[in-house]
Amino acid sequence: MCEVLGVSRCNYYSAVRRNEHLEPDPQHNELIEWVQKIADASDFTYGVRRMKRALNSLGYPVGKQRTRALMKEADVSVRRRRKYKVTTNSDHQQPVFDNVLSRDFDAQKPDQAYVSDITYIWTQEGWLYLAVVIDLFSRKVVGWSMASRMNAQLVCDALTMALWQRKPKAGLIHHSDRGSQYASRQFRQLLTQNKVTGSMSRKGDCWDNAVVE
Repeated sequence: MCEVLGVSRCNYYSAVRRNEHLEPDPQHNELIEWVQKIADASDFTYGVRRMKRALNSLGYPVGKQRTRALMKEADVSVRRRRKYKVTTNSDHQQPVFDNVLSRDFDAQKPDQAYVSDITYIWTQEGWLYLAVVIDLFSRKVVGWSMASRMNAQLVCDALTMALWQRKPKAGLIHHSDRGSQYASRQFRQLLTQNKVTGSMSRKGDCWDNAVVE
């Protein structure tokens, strides 16, 4: 074949490889759309590395070079950076609990003490808030809840799951930061109804809840 065409084998196979790269990718348009969605949801704070991780988590095995090319085609670049998204609002007038746990993270038995916190994660539905409850004895998640709004219902649902699954005895300690969700009347009532002792970190001291932060 190469003799008939009058080309060397090396040049022939090089041309074949170039043509393979030119074949249309059926997922290309999907990837462009996802790049735009992720960029918008992150307020354009994602660079190539984090964009690549986000696409990989969605099931697209792209590398850094491909991600960079996709971002360029989608006209996406980092516009501004923010250190973190605030998930704790301790500037409120609601009552708070004393630090009953006092950094005693070594529980002697299951369902002796739970620690809770709120974070936010990227999903196919966009950014969602995730509230988790961890048993200090096993260090495993025993309750969780996810929603688009960071309110009292979010943390109540997470603790309700833990209480329903574990059915702890009276005297369980629940520790969290001083966020308004945990200080809310709705959450405090949930603790009282289930005979759970509330505990909160000291103001501005993340180490008081270091296990789950």
